Amino acid sequence: TGYSGIRMLGPYFFIEPSYWLIDTARGGAFGFNAEIGPGASIPTMESILEMLPEDHLWPIDEYWYYHGRGGNPAQMLDIDTKALNARFGEAKDLEDYVMKSQLQAYEGKRAMFEAYGRNKYNSTGVIQWMLNNAWPGLYWHLYDYYLRTGGSYFGTKKGCEPLHIQYSYDDRSIVVVNSFLREFKGLKAFVSVLNLDLTEKFSREISFDIAPDGVEKVVTIPELQNLSTTYFVKLDLKDTDGKTLSSNFYWLSTTKEVFDWEKSYFWTTPMKSYPDYTALQTLPEVELTVTSKTVVQKGEELIYVTVSNPTKNLAFAINVRLTRGEGGEEIIPVLWEDNYFPLLP
Repeated sequence: TGYSGIRMLGPYFFIEPSYWLIDTARGGAFGFNAEIGPGASIPTMESILEMLPEDHLWPIDEYWYYHGRGGNPAQMLDIDTKALNARFGEAKDLEDYVMKSQLQAYEGKRAMFEAYGRNKYNSTGVIQWMLNNAWPGLYWHLYDYYLRTGGSYFGTKKGCEPLHIQYSYDDRSIVVVNSFLREFKGLKAFVSVLNLDLTEKFSREISFDIAPDGVEKVVTIPELQNLSTTYFVKLDLKDTDGKTLSSNFYWLSTTKEVFDWEKSYFWTTPMKSYPDYTALQTLPEVELTVTSKTVVQKGEELIYVTVSNPTKNLAFAINVRLTRGEGGEEIIPVLWEDNYFPLLP
């Protein structure tokens, strides 16, 4: 039928979030990408403990590779792990590795969907490989064999919001993507850039309208001085009544990633260097306040969970779980509205 823009050139390993907006030759946000799966989806700790025997939990070994994929699972997992260690700091144990994996999967999946949303309809579609694992596996799923959801699921959920505010990794613009077939008037975007210690380095409040199925660039964050090596961008989108319609939170680095474009191949584009998020390891532990209530609607239980941060520090990547009593077995599956979310003081 002639050139249609459809392709299937990867990437299939973890790729830096900026890739989707910078690349114009392979997997970036243009045309229709029929199958990509940007990196590992390491299951949560509960699933890892069910999947692997106790004497092969850590460090990563051939048992991990067995639960990878056909071909060369060692190469695949090693590429993702190399990125994780360089970006977030060397994983010191299994729990540390699993948590950092959730962050990397979250930002990787979110960035892909956000890029294709921002660039519509020069980008016409993207299919995430894959939805779920048919057996206990480590790659690509949005929810795992045991029906648990990790960073991949919630990064995808965030990036695919039908009315969504997002950051652009290529030009620092803040964009709102409207996937509804109706106009929204009187919206307000709130943009904050925060250092690691939460000191504010930039803020803007912008009022705007957005067309049906529209994309609106509302502001571009200028180049800022005296940023901490790891810093944050906090975004909120509100309606005329002040109700939050979308929120988003990014961890960024003044150390910029460098792609090795000339060595791109089917699976991925290698990296010469990575951004530096190692300072996230220095964030103090935060004790949160959690309350909940249960409502029965049409025979189903709906649980409202309220999480508060009473401290002076950032609570980063909060993951709420439901268990059968304190310390009990996790109840799954549960459809959470959000997870791996931040709470400022």
